[in-house]
Amino acid sequence: MGKALIIGAGGVASVAIHKCCQNSEAFDAICIASRTKSKCDALKAKLDGGKTKITTAQVDADNVNELVALIEKEKPDVVLNLALPYQDLSIMDACLATKTNYVDTANYEPPDTAHFEYKWQWAYRDRFKDAGITALLGSGFDPGVTGVFSAYALKHQFDEINYIDILDCNGGDHGYPFATNFNPEINIREVSAKGSYWENGKWVYTEPMEIKRVYDFDQVGPKDMYLLHHEEIESLALNIPGIKRIRFFMTFGQSYLTHLKCLENVGMTSIEPIDFEGKKIIPLQFLKAVLPDPASLGPRTVGKTNIGCIFQGKKDGKDKTYYLYNVCDHQECYKEVGSQAISYTTGVPAMIGAMLVMNGIWKGPGVFNIEEFDPDPFMDALNKWGLPWQENFAPKLVD
Repeated sequence: MGKALIIGAGGVASVAIHKCCQNSEAFDAICIASRTKSKCDALKAKLDGGKTKITTAQVDADNVNELVALIEKEKPDVVLNLALPYQDLSIMDACLATKTNYVDTANYEPPDTAHFEYKWQWAYRDRFKDAGITALLGSGFDPGVTGVFSAYALKHQFDEINYIDILDCNGGDHGYPFATNFNPEINIREVSAKGSYWENGKWVYTEPMEIKRVYDFDQVGPKDMYLLHHEEIESLALNIPGIKRIRFFMTFGQSYLTHLKCLENVGMTSIEPIDFEGKKIIPLQFLKAVLPDPASLGPRTVGKTNIGCIFQGKKDGKDKTYYLYNVCDHQECYKEVGSQAISYTTGVPAMIGAMLVMNGIWKGPGVFNIEEFDPDPFMDALNKWGLPWQENFAPKLVD
């Protein structure tokens, strides 16, 4: 048993907190901390009374000194960072200063550029190793479960994996003409960036949404999907031997793309500050403020997600294909934890990663991507805590 300090109180944090309380055998105490303490108190009020002791705190996750003071006060066994990607490094600095294990779900991104990569966090490897503590990067679904799926496939199904296609399908419908299923600022920055994939030892770049494919997803049906850059490609290219190509595809409906193009054309997705009535504002942050809060989409979202990896490689000298995936129902998630499946599929793996680091099943001094650890305990936990996985040994391939 142990204690987790959970930084963040949004949709993903809400799911992770619900799951920590369900898993009271592992988490006998949690502290929920956010810039807005009232959000933490609301979660505590909803979940108090169980076996997990819940406390709350106010903290500015950009302020290392505040974070250090909070960690020293709460003395957690692990810090679970569910704040914004811009705050990863300040939280890692605070964990280093207090010698506390660290877990996150998304890699660091500078506030002033839409650039997702691991170099900033990988630069902490020696410092975490010297401090004798563990940092687990990317314990969400993608990145996260997709890395665990890759490690599991390599361990149990292949001698070498040559091709990975990561397919992220949201077949849900929330009824709005335009809304994002997770933080609008992060979502739109990700989608608006140039695409890229890894092939033959180097990056291949594409224009945003340039490459489109149609895939027939189990329990969802045919959906348009587009090639995007995604951060787990970078670490999988290093950690999965024999790899020749890794691509990431995500589904989008036409209404979403039409609205996004219009917003881009009028400058609303820009992250360059502009002058407005004597103040500097960032258009994308203003757009975030007027869009529906992703946490409000839960009760009105119907349908399912299907996220997984198609692997091609060799076993005993023969070519082999293998598809590992999870299907998650938006309404079932809402009934259980009050959130839609996008938050659920990230929040559950966040809890699992924090649990495995906290109880020492995954351990070692340094900074690690999730596929570097033994996948089996994580795969078992996915089945136990709400994200059961499915296998297909003869999947349709992406051309």
